[in-house]
Amino acid sequence: MAVVDNFRAETRVWLEANCPASMRTPMPTDEGSSGGLRAEYKNPETKIWLDRMSAKGWTTPTWPAEYGGGGLGKDEAMVLEEEMRAIGCRSPLSGMGISMLGPVLLEYGTEAQRVEHLPAIIKGEIRWCQGYSEPGAGSDLAGLQTRAVLQGDHYLVNGHKIWTSNAHLSDKIFCLVRTDPAAKKHEGISFLLIDMAWEGVRARPITLISGYSVFCETFLENVRVPAGNLVGENNKGWTIAKRLLEHERKGIGGIGAPGAPTADKPVYVIAKDAVGEVDGKIADPALRNQISVQLMNTHAFQLTRRRAAEASEAGQPPGPMSAMFKYYATELNKTRYEAVLAAGGDQMLGWEGGEYDPNHLRNTREWLRSKANTIEGGTSEVQLNIIAKRVLGLPD
Repeated sequence: MAVVDNFRAETRVWLEANCPASMRTPMPTDEGSSGGLRAEYKNPETKIWLDRMSAKGWTTPTWPAEYGGGGLGKDEAMVLEEEMRAIGCRSPLSGMGISMLGPVLLEYGTEAQRVEHLPAIIKGEIRWCQGYSEPGAGSDLAGLQTRAVLQGDHYLVNGHKIWTSNAHLSDKIFCLVRTDPAAKKHEGISFLLIDMAWEGVRARPITLISGYSVFCETFLENVRVPAGNLVGENNKGWTIAKRLLEHERKGIGGIGAPGAPTADKPVYVIAKDAVGEVDGKIADPALRNQISVQLMNTHAFQLTRRRAAEASEAGQPPGPMSAMFKYYATELNKTRYEAVLAAGGDQMLGWEGGEYDPNHLRNTREWLRSKANTIEGGTSEVQLNIIAKRVLGLPD
């Protein structure tokens, strides 16, 4: 206990001295950091905070120190999270490299792959995207048809991925490919690492109803991928794919946590600005009740996530519980933005124009974007099936 107490005291002093003032405010959706070669930082202190935290290894606190991670134990990592939350620190780095690929490489990658890729992920130098879904293989992911043919020291890859989040901004893609078309549906699939700058790789953004282009189509045309970029065994990629999806769903579950990017300011502040206050409370009782329920649900969800984290101290992988967290977090994020929408009043009805607050215009688009949470990373229906079968043990 004394060791943890000492770590807490040292961490508190370090965060106070090194976390810039603007990094202790709610994170606007356009100021998050995913790193990468093409990263642009609207707020310069975002990059300062990233560099300071990555130098400590605290962008990935529990990853091994030999790759640049923090090397912290579960108790220390929890203390770090608590101390960051206490002063409102923003997350210094997010993205698929941290939440998905890194854990998979630690479990299935070769030492050469870990040495090559993990330090760059930790420092935010390389941004990764995910090449899973295809036009004919979404929720039925095992139906993928992107083909990779082994030709000596390389694979020749041809195919078409879709809903590839931020592919146009990413440097590399981890990709599921079919390496044995004659095998059973869930077999004959392999897991490759591909550079987005290689000849034959092309990303095309898809404009969403929100007006953003977060998702892309990714085309792979005669792309030569070194055989050393295979993660795990040839034709055994489905096992890795399932593990990565567990990490993805666990990561998506984080959008339900306090401090996740939601709006330009807390929802209760937006509500007070819009409808006023009486005795320090939101003046509209119906809106006050809606926001109170949202905040209580968020707090309960955070306690559940913490309980699950404490239960995983033995180092078990996320497992089917990640489906439960993913499902509830996406529902929570939707109701959170609905509360933001209600709190903003008629300012939230605009799409463009100088009469509308730019922050409200962004919040309206984010409200629309939140609907996609129930699809990405496996639809809500898929998560409910997993929960029914693998968590509750119900019959097929």
